[in-house]
Amino acid sequence: MTTLYEALRNVKTEEDVKDAYIKALGLKAYTKGLIDIQTDEVWFEAKHTGKHSTYAQFTQLLHYVQVAINNGEKLPAFLAVIDTEKAAIMKSADVVPFLAKKTVKWGKSASQYTQEALEAISAHIGTHFVSFRISTHEKEFVETLQTAIKSGEIIRIQITPANLKQVYDKWVQMIGLEINGAKEEDYALLFYADVMNDGKVETYQGLPARLAWVGNAPAFILNGAVYELGNREGYRRFWAIYHRPPVAEHRDYLLERRDSLIPLDERMFKGAYYTPLNVVDKAYDKLSEVLGANWQKEYFVWDMCCGVGNLEVKHSNHRRIFMSTLDEPDLRMMQSTKTCAAAVRFQYDYLNDDLAEDGSIDYSRTNKVPPALRQAIADGKKILALINPPYAESTNADNTMGDGGGDSKKEVASTMMGKSMAGYGYAARELYLQFLVRIAREMPNATVACFSKMKHVNAPNFAPFRDRWNGEYLGGFIVHSKAFEGLAGNFPIGFLIWKLAPLTKRVPQFTDITTDVIDKNAKPIGTKTFYALPSSRLMGEWIKRVPPNDEDALPLGHAFWPAKGTKDVRGKKWADDAIGGMICKGSDLQNAPDSTAFLSSPYCSAGGLYVTRQNIDQAGVVFAVRRVMPKRWVHDRDQFLSPLKPLPQEFVDDCLVWALFDIRNYSASANGLQWNGRSWDLVNHFVPYTEDQVGASERFESDFMSQHLAGKTLSAEADAVLKEGRILWSAYFDHIDSHTVRAEWRLERPDVGWYQVRNVLKLRNASGDYTPVSFDAFNQAHDVLGAKIRPDVYTHGFLMKSE
Repeated sequence: MTTLYEALRNVKTEEDVKDAYIKALGLKAYTKGLIDIQTDEVWFEAKHTGKHSTYAQFTQLLHYVQVAINNGEKLPAFLAVIDTEKAAIMKSADVVPFLAKKTVKWGKSASQYTQEALEAISAHIGTHFVSFRISTHEKEFVETLQTAIKSGEIIRIQITPANLKQVYDKWVQMIGLEINGAKEEDYALLFYADVMNDGKVETYQGLPARLAWVGNAPAFILNGAVYELGNREGYRRFWAIYHRPPVAEHRDYLLERRDSLIPLDERMFKGAYYTPLNVVDKAYDKLSEVLGANWQKEYFVWDMCCGVGNLEVKHSNHRRIFMSTLDEPDLRMMQSTKTCAAAVRFQYDYLNDDLAEDGSIDYSRTNKVPPALRQAIADGKKILALINPPYAESTNADNTMGDGGGDSKKEVASTMMGKSMAGYGYAARELYLQFLVRIAREMPNATVACFSKMKHVNAPNFAPFRDRWNGEYLGGFIVHSKAFEGLAGNFPIGFLIWKLAPLTKRVPQFTDITTDVIDKNAKPIGTKTFYALPSSRLMGEWIKRVPPNDEDALPLGHAFWPAKGTKDVRGKKWADDAIGGMICKGSDLQNAPDSTAFLSSPYCSAGGLYVTRQNIDQAGVVFAVRRVMPKRWVHDRDQFLSPLKPLPQEFVDDCLVWALFDIRNYSASANGLQWNGRSWDLVNHFVPYTEDQVGASERFESDFMSQHLAGKTLSAEADAVLKEGRILWSAYFDHIDSHTVRAEWRLERPDVGWYQVRNVLKLRNASGDYTPVSFDAFNQAHDVLGAKIRPDVYTHGFLMKSE
């Protein structure tokens, strides 16, 4: 008989997914419609891929629940979301009171939910649903839902050796901290008194602490003192999730593990970007979802950059853990704090020890790897490499994460591991990728769960790594970099889980991966898809780049600032029909806002291109697309792509006008600039007006841009920007500035650029010597035009929608 998991592997449509679940669950009376599957007892939301998060799926389903509430219609007892990889169940009663308040800002339809709705729903339902991975928990899902339909209840989560530590930490937060007068060192005793009780009767005799009832409220007795709860809501919510007491076969073992429930002081983990404990919790939840609830019992864990052990303290069985670190002081810290005392801890330089220059591994070189770990590797045991490795490029040694500081990363590529990575390109420079490559070579059947940046997933420079990576993506999440104390920047840190395979069993190379998204407080806020696309799809391949000619040019680093030196300088030649240069570094959203600009001469460094009379419209589109999008941490690594089809002329013209008046339009004019022993004049071809339109007293050397715009039929929004910009340009020509201002801003010529105009007007406003010139109307017009362009960036395929 075909299992649900097997059936789901062969589905092609959402209807196939529905039918597979209907058959597996044995549903008899059901309908299909707006609600994908509807029975008297359960409503289902179905998806034909596993790319949507459980939170997003429930948000869509709850849209229909909200409509039913508004219309006074009957609701089922349960709600379920299903797809090809996972399923989750929730009681309607747990969400109806929340929806009855009618505070959620829904979208136009269930599938067009707003970000506000997703965040509000996610924050509420996080403790109410029970989720299952179909590949590992198909039987449990089917039995749970069938039992729920019959009994009207969802069977709560069992407390087992695998989840003991996580359950205890949540108990402390929801119950322990509410026990009036209890000491932190007594929490473990009070926890066991609570757990080993069915709510009425003790199931384990002789414990030092006891659960009691005072005035129909739970309380605790320890050493003759009675401790009452200050607030009972957490107690109610906690025991709505978990089942007590544990099954008889686990009780003795759980009591024996009391030493693992030591109070955790996060301050002991504060080092170089330690992994916050609430993020570790999310990682363990994801591992349970992907590998099954018993993963802590089934897998040996090796953390080869453990630091002071904060990734392992949540583990319930330290005897199955191997922890190695580069730095001896980390071992002494763990010994003094009794962190993971039962684990095997040892000093080991994973990127150098036991490695030959060809990357081969010989443990006899150092004899540091424990025999038990060697044997587990040799026997092909289930091994999980659970790591938060340092990350650093050889060109940026201070940017590290994990154990060790920036000083230890100055020669990244000089590690033995790095030397053995010929053919990996940029990946050989990255420490965290050196870890991944050695793990794959050393333990080709292992599972890897790694915190890291996301560049290896979709950055063009890391395509050689992706070509060689032989791992199947199982699941993961991204978290805001600001969750890691002391980590500079505003970008996603991924926790990605991969199942490796030996090279003799080639895994299809991934083209995209979908992750959950959690904020800096480890709260779920949605999902995100990362795409690994060929470099030929990048936007930089779309714009027509022209080669240089033999005419000398002035290489610029900024508006009218020539290159500082003469060695390794780009942009020393012009190109046919060139009118300026453009800074266009990188292809991702991280680099684009600060690495995009127009110049009146070629750019002096890498990442530049010539702007010509023929490609100016394309250049305007590239400029606007790269600059108009807001820079959000979730989208840090999104790649700008070539458009999917020819662009509407109105969009092209809107982009050009927006770009001409953006603050990164550094086009300018100047006379007598000095570089490489010569004097250079800078002609500005980007002036969008004629002399008469702005009241200039002298002739502009170039009228290219005003003539180019005169031949266009502009949208009302673009025309408004030109109108308000002309007012500001005219205001510039109303006065002549002092000689110090003229010298500082190189105002020797009439064909000044937008960079000069706007900055000089602001100087006049600040001086108090001139009638103030307002930028308000212009700023509003420019913002309106940007708002018009922004959604079309996705419509025309420059960025892929990924949420």
